[in-house]
Amino acid sequence: MQTERNRPKNNSMRLRFNLLLALLLVGVAVTQAQEDARSVELRTFGVYGYNYTWGHYGNLDVTTRVPVNRHFELDGAVQLSTANVYTLSADARPLFPLPVGELYLDTRLLYKAIVRNRIHELSASLGFGYRMDYVDVQIGVYTRNMLEFKRNWHSESEIVTEPFGFLYSIEVFVRPQASKWNLSFRFADTDDFQIERIWQPLFMIGGRYSPTDHLSVLLQAQCKPTGMFHLNASFYGATVRAGVCYKF
Repeated sequence: MQTERNRPKNNSMRLRFNLLLALLLVGVAVTQAQEDARSVELRTFGVYGYNYTWGHYGNLDVTTRVPVNRHFELDGAVQLSTANVYTLSADARPLFPLPVGELYLDTRLLYKAIVRNRIHELSASLGFGYRMDYVDVQIGVYTRNMLEFKRNWHSESEIVTEPFGFLYSIEVFVRPQASKWNLSFRFADTDDFQIERIWQPLFMIGGRYSPTDHLSVLLQAQCKPTGMFHLNASFYGATVRAGVCYKF
């Protein structure tokens, strides 16, 4: 009889012990996840630009980076332009950590609604890259499709498809990424909102200052020449953008 009376008490103690152990394990797992996790980044820019096609214009750029885990991250970007051009970009990026830096596979879709000319543009790219504190290098391929708004599928107007093009990007930094401030220089035929042809490179310089661990101030400038690889380079356009980055 005494054993039967003590059994509920023993069961209750065992249940409490199991709950305490489960809470402890969850706490350890959450702590480890916080140590391994990378911050979600949200960037917002105001942009002034000029080129021979659109003239003077302004943009609102919003980009985000979501590190799903140590081996995978997602990028998203939206651009609204007074030139009546609107852009969406999505990027899924598997990561392969190395003793120094990491390799990555860049898979990207970019949609541009050129409302001023009533044209859709859809680009897709696949790149392979390496990045570390002082350098980020990428090579790859892309393709582009263009068609008119409200295209009648029975009309003779065609979807313009460009053959595969070559994608490249080289960016160098003067300080480690964890530094309070940094400068970068970039040579590429792509950025957050465009993928250009191989002979239309972009020259970029950027600066960052981080007064806190969560907030950074950003300033970037870009120049786009034309005819660069035809020994007759001339100015085509330039942009300057300033913004902030908040890390959650």
